Amino acid sequence: MLLLYMLPMAKGFKHQAFLVLAIILLLINQSEQLESSQTRTLLRVRSLLNYPDILSGWNSTIDFCNTEPTSQVTVVCYEGSITQLHIIGSKGTPLLPKNFSMNSFVKALVKLPELKVLTLVSLGLWGTLPGKILHLSSLEILNMTSNSLYGTIPDELSSITSLQTLILDDNMFSGRLPEWLGLFPVLTVLSLRKNLFNGSLPESFTSLENLRVLVLSHNHFYGEVPDLSRLTNLQELDLEDNAFGPRFPQLSNKLVRLVLGKNRFRSGIPSELSSYYQLEWLDLSFNRFVGPFSPSLLSLPSITYLNIADNKLTGMLFENTSCNVELEFADLSSNLLTGHLPTCLLDSKDRVSLYSRNCLATENENQHPFSFCHNEALAVGILPHHKKSKTSKVALAVAITGGIIGGIVLLGLIFMFVRRSNADKTINKPTTRVIAEKATTVYSSKFLSDARYISQTTKLGALGLPAYRTFSLEELEVATNNFHTTAFMGEGSLGQMYRGRLKDGSFAAIRCLKMKKSRSTQSFMHHVELISKLRHRHLVSALGHCFECYLDDSSVSRIFLIFEYVPNGTLRSWISGRDRCSLTWAQRISSAIGIAKGIQFLHTGIVPGVYSNHLKITDILMDQNLVAKISSYNLPLLAEISGKVGHGTSAPPKDPSTSARVTYDDKVDVYDFGVILLEMILGRPSKSRNQVQVLKNQLEAIMATDDATRRRVADPAVRTSCSDQSLKTMMEICVRCLVKDPAERPSIEDVLWNLQFAAQVQDAWRVDSHSSEGSPISPCEPQHLRVAFH
Repeated sequence: MLLLYMLPMAKGFKHQAFLVLAIILLLINQSEQLESSQTRTLLRVRSLLNYPDILSGWNSTIDFCNTEPTSQVTVVCYEGSITQLHIIGSKGTPLLPKNFSMNSFVKALVKLPELKVLTLVSLGLWGTLPGKILHLSSLEILNMTSNSLYGTIPDELSSITSLQTLILDDNMFSGRLPEWLGLFPVLTVLSLRKNLFNGSLPESFTSLENLRVLVLSHNHFYGEVPDLSRLTNLQELDLEDNAFGPRFPQLSNKLVRLVLGKNRFRSGIPSELSSYYQLEWLDLSFNRFVGPFSPSLLSLPSITYLNIADNKLTGMLFENTSCNVELEFADLSSNLLTGHLPTCLLDSKDRVSLYSRNCLATENENQHPFSFCHNEALAVGILPHHKKSKTSKVALAVAITGGIIGGIVLLGLIFMFVRRSNADKTINKPTTRVIAEKATTVYSSKFLSDARYISQTTKLGALGLPAYRTFSLEELEVATNNFHTTAFMGEGSLGQMYRGRLKDGSFAAIRCLKMKKSRSTQSFMHHVELISKLRHRHLVSALGHCFECYLDDSSVSRIFLIFEYVPNGTLRSWISGRDRCSLTWAQRISSAIGIAKGIQFLHTGIVPGVYSNHLKITDILMDQNLVAKISSYNLPLLAEISGKVGHGTSAPPKDPSTSARVTYDDKVDVYDFGVILLEMILGRPSKSRNQVQVLKNQLEAIMATDDATRRRVADPAVRTSCSDQSLKTMMEICVRCLVKDPAERPSIEDVLWNLQFAAQVQDAWRVDSHSSEGSPISPCEPQHLRVAFH
């Protein structure tokens, strides 16, 4: 109507009005054709998959963009176009019939050009992967696990430069990995486990700087692993059951999971491995590693699983060797270890410790005599430490024999040189000798029961949360009883917060943001992409979003952000609140570790990182298990809506005039964490920055005094139940975080390591003293979510 009103009211009025109406009808018809085309494509996919039971609900009348997602089938749309397709069959699904064509199947899929996420798991697909998959040019995630695809990875896949995740586990792909596989600019997950790939790894892998997960286990790769030390984002490396070796690979010390078992490594274990402070899982079993075993690996701050079984590692163990309190499994069996078994491996019923077939002084397990380990160490060329002795006759004989053999070899070389010279004179064309290295293929001894691989860094199911998705406005209206006042939780400068009950019965916190400028939904998608990554055990995780649009121009009127609902109050209410029980000292350390892990994830766990989050203790929410969760994020979206410069920048600014912020932006959160830590230690809030500085100076002075003085300033609720060392460590961390010069503050990784050390010494103190941390916490009623608005 608005367009008709604005048309010139002249002689051709009727003609122009008819033209506009025709255009509108044409656009509507094109939209209907688009939806109809997508419906036909999905029904064609169903037909090609031989009408599986999981797709029995698909028919020509269904609105695919508004179907309820299930664990097996999910269709996600954006602005009427399908952007995600997930079809997951049952494990052991038989192969599709002989008339199935992988070429026809992909030809149907490419008719969904806006597809960003494609998951086709356990569907009985077979054949080679066609090159026409390149037409899915918007693809970001491709998962085709547990099928029977074979042949090589098509070169055409290299043109999909937006690819972030590629998972082809449990198929029959073969051949060498192409060099271009290491040239994807944003690839973060590459998983090819349980295939028939062979050859050495491409050198281009050294350029995958965004890679977080690399899984190549259960293939036939061999040779040296390329230098991966530049991959500072790499958190998981799994090379199990191949023929890699002989040298230990060069890696970044940011790894969380490292699996090198069942290969052909036969070097020593580098001493740098003891500085992998984030390492949780280490498997070096069934190789030929030699040299000394470092007992410090047992006490790495994050280690929970350690397996060095079936190697030739030497060294003496001692009873007083310490272990990380979180260590759940340790297998030291079938090595050349001597001495006494560390008592820490036996002091917990929940810890599995294996150590047979060494030379340890214990009667509980089958052990070799000391002479066995001594002789075996000599056989592999590792001399155990011993006093110097006089040269024996045997050694003299060996030296003489070696001299004779060396002389014979020298004469042989001279003879060969003379013969080669004569040959060069008589043969005009030189001959070239080709040396072919044979690589024995090694097959997996068993098929693991888990046919699917989902990386620890991307497995959202571990959080107990549904997948991030787009909500409809109707869903939110039902969840909040049409945004009734009883669902209202609070209001800030950027909008309101509501509590809603979703269809599955779970509760959610719904934040409503009102737009001040007219903008399309497309202009907000890069913000939505960042928000969708806010999913971590120690964050109030994002569940989804919803756009409300004006009918006349389709611009956004409101944005709804849906987060998990955390009902158990703020950290302050558990520290200095009077209406509930106070956290024990061990629980406070655990909460501090959780907050630090949350900050670390915001800085390094997502790209771009989220910095300067203006953290306050009231922004830390506690769930029903007293797990600390950060609820305040410095999002660019909030800055755009509020119009405030400097609010909500995710990455440090690049303006040269603000170079100090570029360098130390991450240290702003470290300072705020220090303020939170101060209240956790003292048990009372700080009212101003000046007061924080005064209390910081007092702590710094007190640290140089005795244990009794330090205890007197601690919160009375915990001063008798904390160890001297853990209290001192917590105070030291707090003081360092509150240093005025950002350059002098510790990194969040340094903070986290020291907090984990404090947890270890606190636990050891509790065990040694057989003391209790006070009476158990009495159950307290959960409080409503408290949300801070900027």
